[in-house]
Amino acid sequence: MIVLLLGSGGREHALAAALARSSALTKLIAAPGNPGVAEHAELRDVAVDDIDGVVALAKAETVDLVVVGPEVPLVLGVVDRLAEAGIRAFGPTAAAARLEGSKAFTKELCAAHDLPTAGFRHAKSLDEARAALGAFGAPVVVKADGLAAGKGVTVATTIEEAHAAVEAIFADAGAEAVIEEFMTGEEASLFALCDGETALLFGDAQDHKRAYDGDEGPNTGGMGAYSPAPVLTPEIAERAMAEIVRPTIAAMKAAGTPFTGFLYAGLMIEGGAPRLVEYNVRFGDPEAQVVLPRLKDDLLELLLAAVDGRLEDKAPAFSPDAALTVVMAAKGYPGAYAKGSEIRGLPQAQAREGVTVFHAGTARDGERLLANGGRVLAVTATGADVREAQARAYAAVDMIDWPEGFCRRDIGWRAVARLEE
Repeated sequence: MIVLLLGSGGREHALAAALARSSALTKLIAAPGNPGVAEHAELRDVAVDDIDGVVALAKAETVDLVVVGPEVPLVLGVVDRLAEAGIRAFGPTAAAARLEGSKAFTKELCAAHDLPTAGFRHAKSLDEARAALGAFGAPVVVKADGLAAGKGVTVATTIEEAHAAVEAIFADAGAEAVIEEFMTGEEASLFALCDGETALLFGDAQDHKRAYDGDEGPNTGGMGAYSPAPVLTPEIAERAMAEIVRPTIAAMKAAGTPFTGFLYAGLMIEGGAPRLVEYNVRFGDPEAQVVLPRLKDDLLELLLAAVDGRLEDKAPAFSPDAALTVVMAAKGYPGAYAKGSEIRGLPQAQAREGVTVFHAGTARDGERLLANGGRVLAVTATGADVREAQARAYAAVDMIDWPEGFCRRDIGWRAVARLEE
């Protein structure tokens, strides 16, 4: 099969590596890809939001399946456009992608179907948002309604911080916001592979959103992750599937907008009970970099089964080993940062046992590897448990020579602490 993979980040490198292991794959093309993805695929210079360009590329290459990595093309309707051209694609339609594209849509679906989540108000004006803040008080969660690349959320500990957040959102014309009750507990991420009717558990993880050690600093797209997530016991994971994910899939089908693709449920766990924080309609980043290395089955075969509505008799298998990834980011991220600094030492780091370095924001200049983004590398290691995976990952990090980069030194601290209890 000829497969086209859309995207250019660490998630797409992890997807490319997993797809490349498939016996059914004859050719993998990636648009636009990155130097890491290029180890597995032929790259094409087409942007993910160039929907016309994606369709033209898929036609020109006689692609059998398009795998969509990031959320932007999904929300823009790339799957719909490909279907019109007679090309199969893995991912939700634009209508189904509203589960991520509109936080208000998802919260209202939860309210309509009694799915466990935080209390909320949908504010369409600054006055409505201020009134909602008055009702909730602080702490409170303020979210921009649309896509925000993982950074459109403010967990406000004071009412002044909350007012500043809503004022920033409504500075843009046409903006909307969701004001939510602050939930306590432990966050975890659960992934489901869906075919429009069936939803299968597809691994779990915990990530670290804050930029600095000790969960300090601004929110980011994710500074590291590990899988499996100890807080998501098999019983809690099944409860989340039964009470949240499967009812969502049933509701989307009943509405005439069936969901096919990866559904990523961000969960808050307290007292053994899961509540939905929010949905993403694609694999997480950096969660893909720890879940996919543990997958024992053929990823391409599973994606085809989802697209064709054949998941009912499938059961994805994962290694019992743990995986942990440390994100190396450019200094200044998630604020302003410089591009173009050289990265050395990757071959030595990747030669270590159990280690894979996924490229997230890199570029080639001849033989030189350069930083070309905020989150630049995801240094992933597997091990018998999370403590071994952590030790291997940081040993590899320490072999990478990149003075212009930084990373957190405590990824996996919560899971390691559990082992030591």
